[in-house]
Amino acid sequence: MTRAADTPARPAGLPGGADALAARAAELVRDAVLGDLARRVVAECGADVGLVGVPGPARPRGGPEGMVLRHWAGTRAALLHDLVVPAGTGLGGRALAERTPSWVPDYRAATTISHHYDAAVTAEDLYAMLTVPLLHGGAVHGVLYASLRAVVPFGDVRIGAVTGLAAAATRALAGAAAWSGPPARRADPVPPAPLTRREHEVLRWAATGRTNPEIAAQLGLTRNTVTGYLKSAMHKLGVRNRTELALAARESGLVS
Repeated sequence: MTRAADTPARPAGLPGGADALAARAAELVRDAVLGDLARRVVAECGADVGLVGVPGPARPRGGPEGMVLRHWAGTRAALLHDLVVPAGTGLGGRALAERTPSWVPDYRAATTISHHYDAAVTAEDLYAMLTVPLLHGGAVHGVLYASLRAVVPFGDVRIGAVTGLAAAATRALAGAAAWSGPPARRADPVPPAPLTRREHEVLRWAATGRTNPEIAAQLGLTRNTVTGYLKSAMHKLGVRNRTELALAARESGLVS
């Protein structure tokens, strides 16, 4: 994620008209970035349908937060267009609520999600689905969906490609928001997690989508040793699964 120290501070004391112009420019950049994100997840990650939900609409007092599906690519019907998704409902609402990527090989048969949107998903003939929240500074800028018209598991390579696109888009959104918000406060850089040399080597190969057996063969280690290094790296970086580990490693500069 882009830290305050990496983001150019907006000049203080801009006239009111300039502030309004900056806010409008940030909004246009956001729409352009998210629209491009939906298209790129189809063109570059092998998804049949790409969707991006943005925060909103305004929720009632005490009600759950939610989002609206505003950007799409590859759709055949219109039932998913402008669909309101409260937090916790469906796979995207789950990613929004839990602030972590989620995926299922067969949306319609999944038992770990609600099925509020089966009619819209069926109309698009979708099955496998991956959702990734666009997170920066504790705030959610949106949720990216990558969906396929087949029942297939999401492998590490495809998950890594989608989360990589999501991370790049989030950095662009954070940069645009800096010009429409209050002046940024410079902060000291956060030092990287103290990984050992072996943990760093294993993490670098895992971030490229290699499986544990492939990493073991590459580094001359046993599979159990590779698993141990990955678990240790997850603990040090404060992540819960392999996908979050690869994403955190990229964002912190531990791997390119």
